[in-house]
Amino acid sequence: MNFQIFNGDFMKNILIVEDEVKLRLELMKFLNNNGYQISMIENFDNVINDIIKSNVDLVLLDINLPGFSGEYILKNVRKISNIPIVIITSRNTEIDELLSINNGADDFIAKPFNKEILLARINRLLSKDEDTKIKYKDVILDIAKSTILKGDLSIDLTQNEMKIFHYLLKNKGTIISRDDLINYLWDNNGFIDDNTLTVNINRLRAKLCNVGLINTIITKRGMGYIIL
Repeated sequence: MNFQIFNGDFMKNILIVEDEVKLRLELMKFLNNNGYQISMIENFDNVINDIIKSNVDLVLLDINLPGFSGEYILKNVRKISNIPIVIITSRNTEIDELLSINNGADDFIAKPFNKEILLARINRLLSKDEDTKIKYKDVILDIAKSTILKGDLSIDLTQNEMKIFHYLLKNKGTIISRDDLINYLWDNNGFIDDNTLTVNINRLRAKLCNVGLINTIITKRGMGYIIL
């Protein structure tokens, strides 16, 4: 493994994949001081393999890395793992954000960023719900594993896809506005592109169709979304 580990008080491990040494060390110190165990990749020859084998709880991934780009790494990790991934990058256009979300990122934050906001987003992604499984029709949402199950079929969800499905199920029969969903997912006062939520909803709908839940998330124009 090409990374070092720094212990914190929480039993949660964050892997920092960032080639800018100063920022990497700043993030390590800040997150370590806030209770997280930190791993840092310092050799970028086998990043994809190192991420998959790291067994961490969340990855902070820069886009501009030596060798393969962060976007390439993201796409290939997503083929195998649903680990929460937060993109941190100096690229701050809407296209960059949409590309990252489309490729499976759970969140996107542009440099320079407020570390407290980053911490809030990490805490939100790593927060645990009391209920671990919710049954809907003949499908089970396994929150702990972030999967949907139907018989022997298991489909991985990203953290945001799982949280959208869970939130709508908890409020079944009630219309949930887009603003409410955005606030629930990202829990910050910064600007979140409305298209980011749309991408997550569309990806979730496609996965639900794969387990026979067609037209499960209903759009109420001008109001929001509902599951009946």
